Amino acid sequence: MAKKKIAFVTDSTVFLTEELRSHPDVYIVPMVVISEGKEYEDGAALSTEQLYDIIRKNKEVPKTSQPSIGRFKDLYEQLKKDYDHAIAIHVSSKLSGTISSSTAGKNQADFDVEIIDSYSLSFAITTLLQKGVLLAEAGADIDKIANELREETKRSKNLILLGSLEQLYKGGRMSSAQFLLGNLLKIKPILSINPDGELAVYEKVRSEKKATKKLVALLKQSCEENQVTEIGIMQGNSLNRAEELKAMILQEIPELKITIGDISSSLAVHGGEGTLAMFWNIGN
Repeated sequence: MAKKKIAFVTDSTVFLTEELRSHPDVYIVPMVVISEGKEYEDGAALSTEQLYDIIRKNKEVPKTSQPSIGRFKDLYEQLKKDYDHAIAIHVSSKLSGTISSSTAGKNQADFDVEIIDSYSLSFAITTLLQKGVLLAEAGADIDKIANELREETKRSKNLILLGSLEQLYKGGRMSSAQFLLGNLLKIKPILSINPDGELAVYEKVRSEKKATKKLVALLKQSCEENQVTEIGIMQGNSLNRAEELKAMILQEIPELKITIGDISSSLAVHGGEGTLAMFWNIGN
């Protein structure tokens, strides 16, 4: 059997549409969630429901870890038999060491892999995968696809409304005083992953209602200033709130295509249950 040209590899921080999930050339390497000394492969040995159960019940916040070098090496050695090349699109290198593991794995397997830093995660990786697959199906070579995807990362925007300050506190990212004051004032931090891939506080808003309205206002401003056709609303075990946010957005921007999906385990572990995140690309 002749080799296929290009395989696509990513990690489990991605949101997978049904089309990508069933695509024969898309491969997922799971992140690892560590809780009370036990390790679980995200999406394989650990379901979304199990993850939130752990978050609710355990005193310590679960930790996440990048896939091992060996896991990537094994995958790339297998792909080498069936493909000429691979394109690997991963969670921001500022948020995880996954790119480092993937790079070491491809070097050990001696396989031609273009590794792309998404400078983000979740639905941002989804759109990169979708574009890459379409370009490959249209006959583009690996260099052209990799170059276009790297340019696409520069157009990625996001806003993240944390579901719980408790996760930051339990994880040691917030002092007792900050946690108490934040709860008393009902502070709802809006975060954003910067263009260089780092997570930072974008704005602090009093009350969830005001914070949700702020999300819509900021998205509307971006749509007015740029060409935006689609967004992804990623939710942390809070589908009803995601549907409410979608309805609010469509009242303001009725022509927008909106996809709702689950946030990744990495974001769920740090952001907590109830987290809402919006991802979109601005036009050229």
